[in-house]
Amino acid sequence: MSPGPDDLCDDAQMQDLIGVANADSARGVDAIDAALAAFPGDARLHFLKGSLLIGLQRFIGAHQALSSAVRLSPEFHIARFQLGLFELTSGEADSAVATWKPLKALPGDHWMRRFVDGLEHLASDRFDECIADLSAGIAANQENLPLNVDMQRIVAECEGIVGKRMAVNIADRAGEVSATSFLLGASAGRKRQH
Repeated sequence: MSPGPDDLCDDAQMQDLIGVANADSARGVDAIDAALAAFPGDARLHFLKGSLLIGLQRFIGAHQALSSAVRLSPEFHIARFQLGLFELTSGEADSAVATWKPLKALPGDHWMRRFVDGLEHLASDRFDECIADLSAGIAANQENLPLNVDMQRIVAECEGIVGKRMAVNIADRAGEVSATSFLLGASAGRKRQH
């Protein structure tokens, strides 16, 4: 049974909590804990707490809070997405994929679906596909602009990896050409000596 409107923090209280959290994350966590005492079934509060705890590098508590948000509200897509992202960045790719599975039901061109697809490619070291999906998600996402910044950082990292791989391949090919040129040069020198 999902919480009713009386079980949820009202919008004005939520805005106050966000203001406190933006000013001071530690104080924000304390304020959210106080609100959770009154509204323990409000998934938004758990999500906000988890997000702050990540920033404070209190990872166990962050995982618990994000998991609570998803458990309380399975259709809270951004909480599910962030929980999966947290799991992926914690080295738990299989858990992330399982967490994201319901998001795969979103339309293929939905920004969150593209982000999920891109991050799954990342987990499998398919960097070109990751770049394509994350870039498409960034272009489509007008709902959560700060998330675009995070995804753009991942794109930049992947582009760096792809660029390094290309440079290594070019250097390897250049090395082969140089060796061939060396052999051709040596044989040309031998012909001149005869």
